[in-house]
Amino acid sequence: MKITIASGKGGTGKTTLSTNLAIYLKNRNKDVVLVDLDVEEPNVTQFLKGELKNEYPCTKLIPRWDKNSCTLCKYCSEVCNFNAIVTTNNKVLIFNELCHSCFACSELCPTASLFMEPIKVGTIKELFNGFYFIEGCLDLGQEMAVPVISQTISYTNENFLNSLKLFDAPPGTSCSFIEACRQSDFIVLVTEPTPFGLNDLKLAVETLKVIKKEFAVVINRDGIGNSEVEDYCNDKGIEIIAKIKNDINVAKLYSQGKIVYKEIEHFKKSLEEICSFLGEIR
Repeated sequence: MKITIASGKGGTGKTTLSTNLAIYLKNRNKDVVLVDLDVEEPNVTQFLKGELKNEYPCTKLIPRWDKNSCTLCKYCSEVCNFNAIVTTNNKVLIFNELCHSCFACSELCPTASLFMEPIKVGTIKELFNGFYFIEGCLDLGQEMAVPVISQTISYTNENFLNSLKLFDAPPGTSCSFIEACRQSDFIVLVTEPTPFGLNDLKLAVETLKVIKKEFAVVINRDGIGNSEVEDYCNDKGIEIIAKIKNDINVAKLYSQGKIVYKEIEHFKKSLEEICSFLGEIR
């Protein structure tokens, strides 16, 4: 089973929940693998220290120009929807960072003057500390996270076929969020009871409805705001799996890179509620 833990905004406690849930399941002898898909700012390894087992490059295909056969017809520039190619009077300029590897320029070039070549855009790390966890990391200077997210998911699916997979998604509702969710069986949306939390929860809910994914909600820091998030979920028929109490001690443990549920009983009970729910949907 593949479960993505996501949120419409950053700072809701998504990674705290992901890491604690993975350790909790491991300690209950579950075959689980945790995957950090927040490839622009991966931080699971701040909480889980492990031995590096394998490391693989992530690549994307970008066009290269063969000036000898090119007639500078400008067709490649016209078919590129991402403005990654500009044709001047004497050359074709390719902007690697804008390229989406759609192959339109290469496949449709009338003189076959553009060929696709792989370039490295990130790294996948496989680590072990009682259980496996995977980190995808985008290289500095690269702008597109989706290729790294996609390849990290594929690597996990291929190498951990029978494991329960927990994907820690990037925040927001952009392409990265969608890529982290689209192959999963279920999405756990982490939010907080504040106006910002409600606004971004609504965006995440609407996005998941468009891509037809099942989901439920965990309310973190329950007690800091108002009841609008809970009212919204009840009104829309969205199940609330658990409400994690607002507790400054959770923040203190988090800031020290510690596993929270081992020291705070109410946090552990919330994990038990989440595990019970996830067990029911398996």
